Amino acid sequence: MKSAYELAMERLAKSEPAAKPLTAEKKARLAEIDRVYQGKIAEREIFLKQKLNEALGSQNFDEADKVRQQIVSEKARLNEERDSEKERIRRS
Repeated sequence: MKSAYELAMERLAKSEPAAKPLTAEKKARLAEIDRVYQGKIAEREIFLKQKLNEALGSQNFDEADKVRQQIVSEKARLNEERDSEKERIRRS
């Protein structure tokens, strides 16, 4: 008799189409996208952290909070862009 886990794994295997293996070219493109977006994220963090330090130095705490929120939203946006770009390459 099969366990519930084994039955669930069988159903999952039947429902999911087999994933195509990635070619070396696609792997290289995915790695390049990671490098590009790491650079973009680092660039935005450096710029925004400078603004944050300026705001904290002038004791403008409202501005500092806005910059902190902007850092978080910029990272999330860039990560989302990276993921969608990678997914587009995986599907092609």
